[in-house]
Amino acid sequence: MAAQAAAGTWVLVLSLWGAAAIVSSRNVTARMGEPLVLNCKGAPKKPPQELEWKLNTGRTEAWKVLSPQGAPWDSVAHILPNGSLLLPAVGIQDEGTFRCRATNRHGKETKSSYRVRVYQIPAKPEIIDPASELTAGVPNKVGTCVSEGSYPAGTLSWHLDGKPLTPDGKEPVSPENVQLVVEPEGGAVALGGTVTLTCEAPAQAASEIHWVKDGAPLPLPASAVLLLPEVGPQDQGSYSCVATSPSHGSQESPAVRVRITETDEVGQSPGSMEGSGLRTLALALGTLAALGIVALLIGVVMWQRRRQGKERKAPESQEEEEERAELNQSEEPETAESGAGGP
Repeated sequence: MAAQAAAGTWVLVLSLWGAAAIVSSRNVTARMGEPLVLNCKGAPKKPPQELEWKLNTGRTEAWKVLSPQGAPWDSVAHILPNGSLLLPAVGIQDEGTFRCRATNRHGKETKSSYRVRVYQIPAKPEIIDPASELTAGVPNKVGTCVSEGSYPAGTLSWHLDGKPLTPDGKEPVSPENVQLVVEPEGGAVALGGTVTLTCEAPAQAASEIHWVKDGAPLPLPASAVLLLPEVGPQDQGSYSCVATSPSHGSQESPAVRVRITETDEVGQSPGSMEGSGLRTLALALGTLAALGIVALLIGVVMWQRRRQGKERKAPESQEEEEERAELNQSEEPETAESGAGGP
């Protein structure tokens, strides 16, 4: 029975492990109630492993230490066979710092550190106690807007015919454009690259700027710039920014999508462009060198042929001179005889 229970526990752990997203970035946001897996960088993929996890969260008064040899921490956290840490169901009390120190079989030590925050998507807002009719010229209570379940706490704003109302309720304000600029353009980035999101809002409409991913608010400090270093699969999604001010209410920018793509699709990096230029230069120099060698060989062949031609002509000229000399010698006696036989 104990063995069956243990096997059942591991089946549950491994099934949760397969469903959870494996996180490698340093700042982690996780949805409440869902599993979370944190990688221990540098850890051997299977036992025996020399590693330990240290946790400082809302559940601990000080650092809590977990190791593969130790018992799991109730239903809060388990160390998986590959050294990663599994939190089966993340809660508010799991916000905090998680650190792992691993030593591989060659004695090299690697440390990992994560800052975990959790969020909960709010329920759809609704108006309770709505007014059945309104009286012109006097203040009227339209109703009370409520939304439950949000963590961290969000903000509520009223709209009339799609336009946000000011807090004093005097008149709707035409929303000014809030734009979201993404670098690199288009939001396409190679794995491990950096994405910079900049929220551009009118000064009068942006006392605070918060960020939203896939419809859920990100638990980050208010900032006009969101930096995503070392982009991984968990960073993909749809991002927008919300500018909030007392006079203009909340205005959300159009969403942009961040996605990981192949290097060729994103474009060549300066290093790859430099390498391509060097290869082109080397190819050109190689071609010129080959042409030079061919020209040299052709010159050598032509020079040898000319030399052989001159050597052939020299003996022929010598033979002609000898023949001419013999002819001259034979002609001289004939001339002498003809002179002696005269009157």
